[in-house]
Amino acid sequence: MMRRWILLLALLCTGLANALEPMPFKDAEEEARFRALVAELRCVMCQNQSLADSNAMIAADLRKEVLSLMQSGKTDQQIKDFLVERYTEFVLYRPPVNERTAALWIAPIAILVIGAIVVVVVVRRRAARLTAPKESRRPNDDDRDEDW
Repeated sequence: MMRRWILLLALLCTGLANALEPMPFKDAEEEARFRALVAELRCVMCQNQSLADSNAMIAADLRKEVLSLMQSGKTDQQIKDFLVERYTEFVLYRPPVNERTAALWIAPIAILVIGAIVVVVVVRRRAARLTAPKESRRPNDDDRDEDW
């Protein structure tokens, strides 16, 4: 039982050491470009973290891949295109607006507009019902003298 715990601890320490390994940047400009680029890319395993924030092993591998592509002379767009080809547009935090992603961009706005319309209609109907004279109310309306 103790051997299992020691083996597990050794594996965890090895994984953490690899994840915390510093990246070999040429200069501060390359480091700034790298940090900006990995902040725009999503970890394919974590899904809600950027490559910069994720501690997953695949994120560490992708960070190394991004740096090697940068150092080989690729532009940011070429690097993004490479990752999109490999992992689909899911890897981008801000997917481009096109026919496949239109719903992602339009749905939140449509939901807000529909919700606002529903609220306005409900409030107006209730206000009209409360301000209408008692004689003009429908027979199944509340016959109490109390008004909300």
